Amino acid sequence: MNAKLSRRHALGAMGAGLIAPVAARAADKGTLDGALWFSTQSDAPWQSRKVPALAPANPANFFGIDATVNLAKPRQTMRGFGACFNELGWVALSALTPADRHAAMATLFARDQAAFSLCRTPVGANDFARGWYSYDETAGDFDLKRFSIANDHQTLIPFIKEAQSFRPDLQLWASPWSPPSWMKKNGFYAMAKPWPGGKDTGIRDDQTGHEGEDHFIQEDRYFDAYARYFGRYVQEYAKLGITIGTVMPQNEFNSAQPYASCCWTPEGLARFLPFLGREMDKVGTKVFFGTLERGNPALLEKVMADPKAAAVIKGVGVQWDGKRALPEIARHMPDLEIWGTEWECGTASNDWHYARYGWTNLHRYITFGASAWDYWNAALPTGGLSGWGWPQNSLIVVDPKAKTWRLTPDYWLMRHVSSYVQVGARAIPVDSFLGFDDHLAFRNADGSLVLIANNAQGQAQRVRFGVAGKVLEVDLPADSLNTLVLPASALA
Repeated sequence: MNAKLSRRHALGAMGAGLIAPVAARAADKGTLDGALWFSTQSDAPWQSRKVPALAPANPANFFGIDATVNLAKPRQTMRGFGACFNELGWVALSALTPADRHAAMATLFARDQAAFSLCRTPVGANDFARGWYSYDETAGDFDLKRFSIANDHQTLIPFIKEAQSFRPDLQLWASPWSPPSWMKKNGFYAMAKPWPGGKDTGIRDDQTGHEGEDHFIQEDRYFDAYARYFGRYVQEYAKLGITIGTVMPQNEFNSAQPYASCCWTPEGLARFLPFLGREMDKVGTKVFFGTLERGNPALLEKVMADPKAAAVIKGVGVQWDGKRALPEIARHMPDLEIWGTEWECGTASNDWHYARYGWTNLHRYITFGASAWDYWNAALPTGGLSGWGWPQNSLIVVDPKAKTWRLTPDYWLMRHVSSYVQVGARAIPVDSFLGFDDHLAFRNADGSLVLIANNAQGQAQRVRFGVAGKVLEVDLPADSLNTLVLPASALA
């Protein structure tokens, strides 16, 4: 089979959801025994390559080293990578046969594939729900007598259960897009008029809201009821064998949207957080601040200045323009754990260009100390349209009519970082005074090294990495992402 046909074969397998296992091979002379290398270009995903043997480093080749993997200075401990369980994702996957759905889910969660370990799920409806719902829409039900997760038994719970069949130790965190509508000042789930061509929600002019205002009713009885609402949610999921390990009080608390949303001020969140912390302590669930979608670190600093609120917060979730706040958060709050909570959604283009943009974002988050990074939609139907009119990217695209599915370039980017970086790995600096710094490295607990090497150039690029006093010289294909796994024995 020639190279061109081989690439077509790989793409055909990707489109059908077939991933051939990597056959074990004996070490060739001049290659590194026990090492792995997978490379992805726009038209050739996950190509296996041979890893050259490490060469001894010596003063004569010191200035020939392009980048140094600094094993002596491990950084943040990694919590995991994953995506979000959304209702429309399960609706899309449900159009497949059980066997095909199982195969699609395997690409995300099987340990020999993307091996996702930390995922997000919504508390009630989000913009990729089938429609608006909360777990208690009975006005004035402060005792939560009508609380019910019945809706989730149709979609989110089977979605998560299918993932757990591959990954029983899957970690989950959750956040709401909107509280029950009766807990909000406008009495409505959305906060803005529809976009042109978007869903007509029936929201009145006097029900719209704005950034910088508290739209949750700022009274203790509402704070108390809402905190217990979180507690009931965690408890009901726990009864099903689904542990919610972390919650965040509000998705994008500065954004008034034409779908489920609720704006808060930092002061309003600071008032609520002690109530939430009290209830989450009862169920053993951590509280993170977020999700922060603005590049303004003062929004977090104001909350952390409140001692009662700060005592509750164990970390911060950052997404979208919040990435601009990362340097300040990392500099001034080095003990606060950072999670990248949502890939920027795209417009259903699902192309290589956007995957390349995703790499730039991911690299920024890890460089500034993020210990987790989650994609957004795990799966969507063709067109990727939300119920409120925004087409977005996904890792898996399902054609409901043809009952087929395919993987997108975003999937391969996620797999490059998630497949071999184990929970508990340490991020390792990759230093270069020559500009060869567009790489990431991680050291697993078993001593193996995972090097994610990027080549954004339009031609092949030779890079010499200094590793453990040795030299790894690799020829990175043009416009490629590469995952290299070096066994602990090679670094001794």
